[in-house]
Amino acid sequence: MRHQLPYRFQIPLGLSLAVLIGAIFVTAVTAKVQSENGRKDTLSLLDRAMVLVTAQVRPMLSADDTWRTFSLLKDIDALLPGASMGHTRLAVLNLNGAVFAASSPAQLGTGQKMLGQQWHQTTMPPAKDIVQRVQLNSTDGSLIWIEPIRSEDAQTMGFVFVEVDAEVFRTNWSALLRTALLGIVLAVALLVPVGWWVGRRMTRPVGKLVQVIEDIGSEDPSVLQDRIPRTSDPELGRIGHAISQLMTELEHRQQVENRALAAERLAVVGRMTAAVAHEINNPLAGLLTATQTLRLHGNNEDVRERTVDLLGRGLQQIRTTVAALLPQARVDDRTLDPNDLEDVVTLVRPIAAKLEIEIATHLEVDSAIHVSSAPLRQVMLNLLLNAVKAAGEKGLISAELEVDSEKVCFCVKNTGLVLTQDEFHRLLATESGDDPRGYGLWVCRQIANHLGGSFDISSTEVEQTYLMFKVPNQQAREHSK
Repeated sequence: MRHQLPYRFQIPLGLSLAVLIGAIFVTAVTAKVQSENGRKDTLSLLDRAMVLVTAQVRPMLSADDTWRTFSLLKDIDALLPGASMGHTRLAVLNLNGAVFAASSPAQLGTGQKMLGQQWHQTTMPPAKDIVQRVQLNSTDGSLIWIEPIRSEDAQTMGFVFVEVDAEVFRTNWSALLRTALLGIVLAVALLVPVGWWVGRRMTRPVGKLVQVIEDIGSEDPSVLQDRIPRTSDPELGRIGHAISQLMTELEHRQQVENRALAAERLAVVGRMTAAVAHEINNPLAGLLTATQTLRLHGNNEDVRERTVDLLGRGLQQIRTTVAALLPQARVDDRTLDPNDLEDVVTLVRPIAAKLEIEIATHLEVDSAIHVSSAPLRQVMLNLLLNAVKAAGEKGLISAELEVDSEKVCFCVKNTGLVLTQDEFHRLLATESGDDPRGYGLWVCRQIANHLGGSFDISSTEVEQTYLMFKVPNQQAREHSK
């Protein structure tokens, strides 16, 4: 799931999660510290209580005043943690280790022997062995302190006895949990939005760079250059600079390809002009002969009419040839017309006629054509010239133009030496746009790529070469956006 999210979401979520984990960790550490500090505070309070009892009880022991001793113990015990729940007991023992007075007479009765006895699963030391404060730890976690009470001449007068149950030292996790939850909620409420905002701020330039990369090839490079975010971050700055260089190189490459296409197109026109010049010379020779005939026999009505007819047919032949050549040399935005196929065939037919090559055409148009004529006419001319060269003498060429609502498809099939798929792809890989061998295949592939189409060779034909050029039947401006 995490790997399916883009970084512009992963980073804010990661920061928010880090804030949440940090809040939980800090709260846990705080709870642990509070637990330890609570135990230390309890022991410190017990120590002060014992010092106070030791100082206050001396005259009461001397006077054998049990009631005042009980009142003192009761008041001090009320100040100890857990006293309200009966978890603490405070008593004064006489020299024999018996209870002189206690804060809880029901549990520690007067005269009850304590020292040297078993008390709450704890063996109490005898009175004679206690010369300083003794701490006894029970297996259940309870604590017992016994401290001797000494007179001014350092004689032992009795003992102060304090017992604290384990419950007093246990951490009140419910209270700490409430505090922790409150802290976590506050941290999440305050820091998670901040973390999300910081993360979004960090990834916003990345998102803009991604959008720029996605739009490369579909928008003007100068516009994309202005959309590259300017940031002080060195890494993002390097990425932005790299993208800018990439767009500059792509723009330069596109210009080079456009120049190569234009050069190839002009070269084809040049070759065709030489071929068409021969076709124009033939009727011109007849026209010159006709004009000489008119000069010599113009008075003869029969001769004059036949000569005028000859002049008309010759001029019409020249007009047809020039009309077919003219669109090939002109760059315009008009859409392809079905008659363009016949125009291109008219240009190629004189070259094919020299080799006695027959050219058959098939036209199937089921939808309006929305593709520019200039690149398609160039493809038709290139593929037909390539077919003439490959077919050889007395070969056969079949040209098909099929149009439906989805695509425009121009296919050329020729006899002669069969071009295999491996040879076809090798030609496309080795030609660089100069196309020195005159195949024109590289140019056809570039035009197909530019128009979002395809250019390939049929794998089912084994006796003939069958080249297929397909482009979407849509306006050329949709590809240049």
